[in-house]
Amino acid sequence: MTMGEESMLSSLVLPILVGPSLVNLEKQDPGAAQLLKAAFSNAESSHPGLCHSFILGLMKKAELSQKVNMNESLLRVQGAALDQESPDYRINRSEDAFQELCKKSVGLKKILSRIPDEIGDRKAFLETIKEIASAIKKLLDAVNEVAVYIIFGSGKQRLEQRKREFVKYSKRFSTTLKEYFRDGQANAVFLSALCLIQQSNFIITTVKDCCE
Repeated sequence: MTMGEESMLSSLVLPILVGPSLVNLEKQDPGAAQLLKAAFSNAESSHPGLCHSFILGLMKKAELSQKVNMNESLLRVQGAALDQESPDYRINRSEDAFQELCKKSVGLKKILSRIPDEIGDRKAFLETIKEIASAIKKLLDAVNEVAVYIIFGSGKQRLEQRKREFVKYSKRFSTTLKEYFRDGQANAVFLSALCLIQQSNFIITTVKDCCE
């Protein structure tokens, strides 16, 4: 795992694991949930990767470090967490183009989250790969539709850069799949899928910054 990939994995722990857990807590104790949410968000902002280290510490204390694959677990939880996804990954614009972008982002993440369940079934996994390729294309088309709403040149450049990064990680995901069918390293596929999820999140937050 490269430093960039490790950093990306760390940054997903807050929105995928910690955030949805606090949403559940909010139903029982709203005050405590809001306090913890602010504390975790501020801590992660000041010390990126802190939430990841916190979860790893809990796993070690529970003697789960050797039993649980963090990449696989994050992917599985991502699917369940989409119903309680952070407002950071929703765009508050009513135009169809913005809502379609959010829909395509969620759609891609939902398909990627199925990988741990389907990777062991070659036929099902090959069908899922086709769905992922289609979802990637649809998300890129949605990005192009949204781009016309960005007025400032600097904003257009930022979104274009995000789009290039997304394409880069999409190609890396494709390469990782080829390597998987050659050497059977499923964990590399899980990690590459998580990187693609994070790139999708980056696109949404960039559009929010430029258009809201």
